[in-house]
Amino acid sequence: MAYAPPKVETLELTHRNAALRITLNRPNVLNALSLDLLGELRDALQEAAEADDVRAVLITGAGRGFSAGADLASTPIDGNFEDLIQTYYNPVVRAVATMPKPVIAGVNGVAAGAGMSLALACDTRLLSSSAAFAVGFTGIGLVMDASASYFLPRLVGRGRAFELTYTGRKVGAEEALSLGLGEQIVPAETFAETAWGMVQRLAQGPTKAFAMVKEELNASAHNDLEAQLGLEAKLQEVASNTADVREGVAAFREKRAPNFKGE
Repeated sequence: MAYAPPKVETLELTHRNAALRITLNRPNVLNALSLDLLGELRDALQEAAEADDVRAVLITGAGRGFSAGADLASTPIDGNFEDLIQTYYNPVVRAVATMPKPVIAGVNGVAAGAGMSLALACDTRLLSSSAAFAVGFTGIGLVMDASASYFLPRLVGRGRAFELTYTGRKVGAEEALSLGLGEQIVPAETFAETAWGMVQRLAQGPTKAFAMVKEELNASAHNDLEAQLGLEAKLQEVASNTADVREGVAAFREKRAPNFKGE
């Protein structure tokens, strides 16, 4: 299925060389997550998951922030919060976590509250030198949601997750890197170009193998050793029969760069 971008008003979508950049586009409010934005983001991710000509996804923010979290000005916090989260936030997290393609968070500025949750749900995080994280929820008496309580302790450890959540303090790019909240820092002035280039390179990789690696790593959070060994063997059988493996082996023998098709 070819990629057909959904109609959006709160996002900017760029599709090139099998890569899709999804830019949260409400810079006047630091890309706060309105219900409209969350609905559009869910649709954009679901479309990307099904499109054969999308092989890697970048999520980033417009302006000086990644996302300041929930847009409290437009979110009915005195209503049924459980339904709100289940209807708007959790489908976005599931779309990211189950995407059979790499999903990279390009954290170009502050990622707070549910904005931090979104970044943590991605497969890996590329940080601008101006990036910052803040758990945020307890500062207004709320608890973590949108997957933060799942991914945060897995990335930084249980004790540090408590500390960051209890204090709500802001963590800059260098500390975020040292804690495991990101994997690489890029100077702010070249960040957008570098992040887009990285995702385009991933889009030229062995897409099916990437999807199965994602399945392996997600399963390792709950599998015991025997279950994980079985899963590895099963998926390696599938991977070994892909066109990309045949191309990869041929390229290795011919001492050239492989030309993967994601097949």
